[in-house]
Amino acid sequence: MAKIDLKPLSLTELKALQARVEKAIARHDKKQKVKALALVKAKAKELGFSLDELTGSKATSKAAPKKAAKAAYRHPDDATKTWAGRGARPLWLKDALNAGKSLDDFKV
Repeated sequence: MAKIDLKPLSLTELKALQARVEKAIARHDKKQKVKALALVKAKAKELGFSLDELTGSKATSKAAPKKAAKAAYRHPDDATKTWAGRGARPLWLKDALNAGKSLDDFKV
């Protein structure tokens, strides 16, 4: 491999080079994964199985989307504004709680 003299490069040039290297690494990894998956699928087929049968899942699909949580709290005047009780509290609920309301006032 040829050595690259990085000393004369500016910070901007170094960062640009770093971004190019990271993209090249990502492309290389993706190609290797595609090749590996093809080899594994071929071997499974050779043995009379599908990859799905061996793994118990769809190897090429992404994880199943999560179901939306049911609303646990609802805005008293606007039924479209709900909160499932997970994650950050919505602004409308924070404002109501700061105004002295109770969380129980909004239970569905």
